[in-house]
Amino acid sequence: MSDLQSSQSEPRHWVNTVSLEHVQLGVAGGFTQADHGRSTRLRGLSPGDGLVFYSPRTAMRGGQSLQEFTALGRVTGTEPYQVEMSPDFHPWRLSVDFLDARPAAARPLVPELEFIPDPKRWGFPFRRGLFEIGRTDFVRIAEAMGIDWGKLPASGAR
Repeated sequence: MSDLQSSQSEPRHWVNTVSLEHVQLGVAGGFTQADHGRSTRLRGLSPGDGLVFYSPRTAMRGGQSLQEFTALGRVTGTEPYQVEMSPDFHPWRLSVDFLDARPAAARPLVPELEFIPDPKRWGFPFRRGLFEIGRTDFVRIAEAMGIDWGKLPASGAR
């Protein structure tokens, strides 16, 4: 069993690296995508898991540098589902309940985040796309976005 599929009773916490324009589509539609539409890593998320989005740029191809945490929510979907965006693109998505969070610059949080081992190369971990982080780091990011994660009712916990 992979680390993404291990069964735990506590919700897990994730970062998904996505351009701002794609984050906005996800927030409007109540979903997330990862790995250019593949379902593989989405299958590791479970209802109740926390998910924060890091946007390095405003657009996937080009766009302006942003380097912000841009959305935050709780996974509600139990299984990824596939949609047709064009005849050649059928991405997989997972349902997410987004919270009313404000964007937060990533750079000021770098010294406080345990998942960033080298502050000089702080952007490197985000290149993984969708990845798990510890609860402490997730709560720090949520607080910077105006969300008191610890006071929210648990929902969908395994």
